[in-house]
Amino acid sequence: MVLIKSISGIRGTLENIPGESLSDFDIMQFILAYANEVILKNKSRKVIVGRDARVSGNHISSLVSNVLLDQGIDVVDVGLVATPTLGISVKYNNCSGGIMISASHNDEKWNALKLLSNQGEFLSPNIIKKIIDNSVDITPTTNLEKGKYSYYKDALEDHVNLVLNQEFLDIKKIKNMNFSVVVDGINSVGGIAIPYFLTRIGVIDIKKINCNADGKFAHNPEPLPENISEICSIIKKGNYNIGLVVDPDADRLCLVDEKGEPFGEEYTLVAAAEFILSSLGPQNTSSNLSSSLALKVITEKYGGTYTAAAVGEINVVETMKKTNAVIGGEGNGGVIYPNTHYGRDSLIGIALIMSLLADRNITLSELKKTLPSFSIVKKKLNFTGNINDVISFFKTEYSEYKLTIIDGVRIDFDNSWVHVRKSNTEPVVRVISEASNFKKAEGLAKKIMYKLQMI
Repeated sequence: MVLIKSISGIRGTLENIPGESLSDFDIMQFILAYANEVILKNKSRKVIVGRDARVSGNHISSLVSNVLLDQGIDVVDVGLVATPTLGISVKYNNCSGGIMISASHNDEKWNALKLLSNQGEFLSPNIIKKIIDNSVDITPTTNLEKGKYSYYKDALEDHVNLVLNQEFLDIKKIKNMNFSVVVDGINSVGGIAIPYFLTRIGVIDIKKINCNADGKFAHNPEPLPENISEICSIIKKGNYNIGLVVDPDADRLCLVDEKGEPFGEEYTLVAAAEFILSSLGPQNTSSNLSSSLALKVITEKYGGTYTAAAVGEINVVETMKKTNAVIGGEGNGGVIYPNTHYGRDSLIGIALIMSLLADRNITLSELKKTLPSFSIVKKKLNFTGNINDVISFFKTEYSEYKLTIIDGVRIDFDNSWVHVRKSNTEPVVRVISEASNFKKAEGLAKKIMYKLQMI
């Protein structure tokens, strides 16, 4: 049983035990707090509600909608959608907020509520903190006229059209490449959105695996190399140009090259940035502290400035806004392109990557050779202690190195680094290390893991 409240929202396992899992009671309390703190302070009291395909989503969606309706708030249901689609739909429908029901990369035993502002973006840390710290009045408002319920069917179409209208996108050039693409939709909303989007940008040859949006995940839903062996095997045995893998709410995009080798989730953002920066010249970028140095290297190559942010989509978004970054995101396959939306978006990621391949007439493996070469290792350790004790230990242990403590502790060495932080989405401490090759990165991660077990 797990219940986690963080800047990413509220998520937990589904035993329905109040205070210890994502129970009906906790959901109702959380939504009441959101309604009172965010929605009822707006003139437009209208909220978009959507979900990924996991089986528990339908019940939670009904529960969330009923709580809002009882508070006199209108509900616009967009059904099965990707998180970026819902975010875009908030603005398209002039809503005062949005609620996405998805536990992202967690498995079917989990679900979550992601809360969005009237801009379709994650709530700022100070607002979400008030909601999760129980410092908001959650007394239900009585004697209100019940809100109105409606269903909006064009959310995906709006999202696709927004991407299609970007100046960089040359559909004719992509179509002329005759791309053959394999899509792994993890049997969730990506299985609907990605194939459709591909057809709209001129891709005809599409092989779909795990694209039945029934929520029965065919493998661990986090799109890491160790979890995507099926699509890699299919590409190795066939004749395909690229593989596309998304997580259950399709805000993260991971790639497989024409040889059936994982491109590396870190390099989705790096490749997308290469395309934008090579066209625009000196510009600013941002990603989180757990993301690859490769983005910084590319940004500086084109004369721009890179800024690191704390982990969490809203932290990256706020940093991007402060620095006027043209592109950013997270090294988990999350691409944020402000010209469309301040949120991680697999569709814009696909558009940028395939535009780059078409523009340079190269394969994905050839592209990888042109990018800065780093190896990243990601580990985690079950943790129920105080993260401040961990930070204090490493501040003393590595006092002679550059330390960043805005989110756990990151230690920078010469051309390598390690980041130790408490997860926003699981009861674990994450250890992420990067170096010039895998052996060095693995050795660094193991060394830090050993020290963690001593604390």
